Amino acid sequence: MITADEAVIVNTLVRQALVSAEEVMGRNGLHVVLKGCGLGRYIDNLPPDNLEAGIKAVEYALFNQAIEDFYGRGGRGMLRRIGKASFQYGVREQGALLGVAGAALKLLPEKQRIKFILNALVGALKKSNSQVDAWVDETGGELAYVESTCAICKGRQSDQPVCHLYVGSVGEAVRWATEKEYEIIETHCVAKGDPYCRFEVGGVRS
Repeated sequence: MITADEAVIVNTLVRQALVSAEEVMGRNGLHVVLKGCGLGRYIDNLPPDNLEAGIKAVEYALFNQAIEDFYGRGGRGMLRRIGKASFQYGVREQGALLGVAGAALKLLPEKQRIKFILNALVGALKKSNSQVDAWVDETGGELAYVESTCAICKGRQSDQPVCHLYVGSVGEAVRWATEKEYEIIETHCVAKGDPYCRFEVGGVRS
């Protein structure tokens, strides 16, 4: 069992989050947030693109909290946009692999496309960080990405789900696989006291 103090985020994922945040928030917005959450060392100084431990998961949670606090009521939407940009960053960095996957996906039924991309997310996270405990759930016939080691809410407490960045990432992954906008609902959240965070793929947005 990994304790909150032992849980880490690897450099490549920290880098991905910072690049995506700057893309959405702008350079100055990112700098303000980094200073506010104690990660000022990353201002104009991205971590290397490797799988070494970068920051503690609790620091990553504080980074997410700082963005939500900085933007107030618009913070959730901003985090979802950063999540979308984060998946797009992954597509750019793994372009050849995902290009092949994209061609194969076109031959599959839509639900299988969703299941494929959710399993791909699980596989990518587990490959990058051995601490990650994530899986795809089909309880009740609904597909969902589930993670018990979610870093976004590590050490946080809330009566509402707080993993808005993941909602954006999962939603963008499903859109990439299906070319449709699906609603993503966080039904469980560790910050609420649940044993895991669960992101269910709902209906297609009209």
